[in-house]
Amino acid sequence: MTGDRRDWPLYEVFLRGKRGLNHVHVGSLHAPDDAFALSHARDVYTRRNEGVSIWVVRADAITASSPDEKDPLFAPSGDKVYRHPTFYEIPADVPHM
Repeated sequence: MTGDRRDWPLYEVFLRGKRGLNHVHVGSLHAPDDAFALSHARDVYTRRNEGVSIWVVRADAITASSPDEKDPLFAPSGDKVYRHPTFYEIPADVPHM
């Protein structure tokens, strides 16, 4: 990899806050390798000691759905009756069902 920053890969940065259980996307940055990306993300996105965990992921390693696919991809599964628990008999000794 050359030293020119324009050639560095793009990384997406996810941060888990002190009060959160999940990582949240906080931004992007360019870095020559994973270790530098993690160090740079710590310096840029946790200046006020607000994070407990950082993930950096190369943007070219992320696979995402297209907004054009939202209707078929997220359509309700009403036609898939096997996903509904209507075919099971609940025993009488199982409470609160």
